[in-house]
Amino acid sequence: MILLIGIALALFVVSDGWEWPVIIGAGILEVAETAITWKWSRRGAPKVGVETLIGAVGRVVTDCRQHGTVRVRGEIWQARCDVGADADQRVRVRGRENLTLIVDPID
Repeated sequence: MILLIGIALALFVVSDGWEWPVIIGAGILEVAETAITWKWSRRGAPKVGVETLIGAVGRVVTDCRQHGTVRVRGEIWQARCDVGADADQRVRVRGRENLTLIVDPID
């Protein structure tokens, strides 16, 4: 948008001899704005989604002998626990397969 404004200024406002410097300046501002905005938008880790659950601690809702359910951050998920975990035992999420969390009991 800055570049388009610069071109419009160069065509209709500035005096002869200043068209190219105005267009080049607007182009530099456009590239700088794009780079800063791109870097700013990528500054943080994702805050939503299943990927944020890896490493989180939760509690087993139903016995997890291979398969069961766990509550992690207030949500109930299907879970797989290869070692096995009893109801109300604390577990840590170590991965996921589709929408099933892979958990390990915390000693």
